Amino acid sequence: MTERGQRILNRTVRRSQQLSSESIAKELQTLCAFQIRTTTVRRELHGMGFHDQAAASNPYISKCNANSVRQAATAL
Repeated sequence: MTERGQRILNRTVRRSQQLSSESIAKELQTLCAFQIRTTTVRRELHGMGFHDQAAASNPYISKCNANSVRQAATAL
């Protein structure tokens, strides 16, 4: 992959870190007419320091707990 392609890949991933390698490859193909495979995307990202990144999960808050938190916040 060229240096320009690496810069575009880095910019794309920093903008939206939860994209799959398939969607990144498709985006690079449409933007810059690069013919790039998903394995190449993964390999380049790993070389740039991007490893397995998953979205942080939000804790489940029941309706009862949400009401008590809301009441405590308004009491302050």
